[in-house]
Amino acid sequence: MHESCGIFGVYSHQEDVARLTFFGLFALQHRGQESAGIATANGRKIRIYTGMGRVSAVFNEENLKNLTGYCAIGHNRYSTAGSSRVANAQPILVNNDSNIIAVAHNGNIVNAAYLYQELVGQGYHFRGSTDSEVIANLILSSAGKDMVEKIRYAMRRLKGAYSLVILTPKELYAVRDPLGVRPLSLGKVDSGWAIASETCALDHTGAEFVREIEPDEILKIDKNGIQSYPGEPGKRATCIFEYIYFARPDSMINGKLIYPARQAMGAGLAREYPVDADIVMGIPDSATAAGTGYARESGIPVVEGLIKNRYVGRTFIEPDQRMRDLGVKLKFNPLPQVLDGERLVVVDDSIVRGTTTPNVVNLLRKAGAKEVHMRICAPPIRYPCFLGVDMATRAELIAAQKSIPEIREFIGADSLGYLSIDGLLKAVALPRDMFCMACFTGEYPIPVQLEIDKLALEKIPNKQPVDACDAVEEP
Repeated sequence: MHESCGIFGVYSHQEDVARLTFFGLFALQHRGQESAGIATANGRKIRIYTGMGRVSAVFNEENLKNLTGYCAIGHNRYSTAGSSRVANAQPILVNNDSNIIAVAHNGNIVNAAYLYQELVGQGYHFRGSTDSEVIANLILSSAGKDMVEKIRYAMRRLKGAYSLVILTPKELYAVRDPLGVRPLSLGKVDSGWAIASETCALDHTGAEFVREIEPDEILKIDKNGIQSYPGEPGKRATCIFEYIYFARPDSMINGKLIYPARQAMGAGLAREYPVDADIVMGIPDSATAAGTGYARESGIPVVEGLIKNRYVGRTFIEPDQRMRDLGVKLKFNPLPQVLDGERLVVVDDSIVRGTTTPNVVNLLRKAGAKEVHMRICAPPIRYPCFLGVDMATRAELIAAQKSIPEIREFIGADSLGYLSIDGLLKAVALPRDMFCMACFTGEYPIPVQLEIDKLALEKIPNKQPVDACDAVEEP
């Protein structure tokens, strides 16, 4: 399972907004590593720079120096719609005869193909193949008298998940979809304001957390300060996997710090699936807190049995066959002196396709573990996500094809326990009607196709050149 995307925005007449955005994206790197980009505005122009790879690989002193202005937005991408190529890197810059905007998007639009066809019929051109570019052009297509009306028009037509930061030559906007699927927060910097997918990015940039952007809210930041345009109160559907896996443990969502919630998931697993064992370990890094929670609740000592190579990430250099055969050893190295002869409880965040877990179990057994008992912080994932997570098709989800005893046998564990939905809700300490848990239940918060092709917009003609840095005058 892969993350969605990270977005950041800042408005300040005193800060180096491009540099601040760079560090905000650096803090959000866990949400996407395929491409990164920053757009800045100075009241007259929007400048933009995007590239493939992680933030530190895309940006340097020279290209940051060219991104001048007093407001900026940035984006880290993991592709959930459209392939991984520079034309799909964000922020997306679009313009027509009267407006120019840059948009950065976290989420997924389920009716993007329909809206794309409509926009093409109206004469709009696309340089890439993402639903994010559909959002940007849909905003421009509105006949609304100002940008707030244009954004609200687009929101009423979009179906799916979207947290957005939008840049005009003079203003910064933050937008969250009516369901509130993906997180988005407001922070205060010394001389302005910041917007971030997660509060950890506010912490790293010296911004003080103010509040979350509300579902269906439009927030406008300009020379007059902040103006809020609230939407209609309605059903909430925050993605539960933000708590289980996506968000950093030092982030807050819905007023809850992620780290203790993950510890509580581990404690819940210990109550639901106790086992006579010698040591407990969480798979680093996403299940480390849950492993600690299991150990504390069960009274079994916690250890580090696997050391993670934290520099392993997405690469555009293909491994040879020998490196592919090494598989999980590229990412984890076991500690035989810790594991040898021990009955081991292994806590992990999820099992999706079931391709990695058998390799982890085998690695632990080869390191000497006498028994391996798997405990999973998420209930069985039986349905795909259509709201911004590149998870799998239903045919690829192991829990949709096998029973829990069959999964246990397939992964080679001595026992297997999944945290129940009730146990998960108890851990996050929030009511069920606040969350989307469709990947467990199949009950989606909006109507969706049973299968959506991630590359559905891939054959869009590339009619506009893609430049590393554009500087466009306000029309």
